[in-house]
Amino acid sequence: MEILSFIANNWSVILGLAAEHIWIVAVAVGLAILTGVPIGIAITQSKRVADAVLYVASIIVTIPSIALFGLMIPLLSTIGQGIGWLPAVIAILLYSQLPIVRNTYTAITNVDPALREAAKGMGMTPLQRLLQVEIPIAVPVIMAGVRTAVVMNIGVAAIAAYIGAGGLGVLISRGISQTDPRQLVTGAIAVSLLAMAADWALLKLQKRLTPAGLKR
Repeated sequence: MEILSFIANNWSVILGLAAEHIWIVAVAVGLAILTGVPIGIAITQSKRVADAVLYVASIIVTIPSIALFGLMIPLLSTIGQGIGWLPAVIAILLYSQLPIVRNTYTAITNVDPALREAAKGMGMTPLQRLLQVEIPIAVPVIMAGVRTAVVMNIGVAAIAAYIGAGGLGVLISRGISQTDPRQLVTGAIAVSLLAMAADWALLKLQKRLTPAGLKR
């Protein structure tokens, strides 16, 4: 009952922190899509390059999130952005690269060669084949990578509160520092609900973006 009372009395604050949380993740993953999808497409031209890129992306994911956030502080302090929103976005962008690049690469390389040959037979250029055949077929797998990145980084973004980025992690950090289980539980529940809601919404978007032929 104390937790419910706390939520009722601080509803506007919780919504504000949720909006900050969503903004951090949305910007970071949005930038990751703009960079990761082209990288995933580009590395399909060379197995050696693909292995190297995916290896580097895998190493980044193994870095503990609190360590990566901490690493951003000295790197960005030279431009006066050592703490706050920017380092959180950059760190989450880096974490998002692996699922997006890997899924894009896998989806494009697994396109049926017969479809590529049919597109060539129709006189399509390589760019036309990519835009009209390969990417539409790859969309469901690419979107699965985006979903993974979003859900994973909603949790990671909670730690960004420790470098002053805001978000729902503020409730968790305050709950720990003030030994206040109301804030701690509220923050944890809010992050979990946000992750589930984002996954559900992106699943719906994934189904809408899937070509009708693949659905059948």
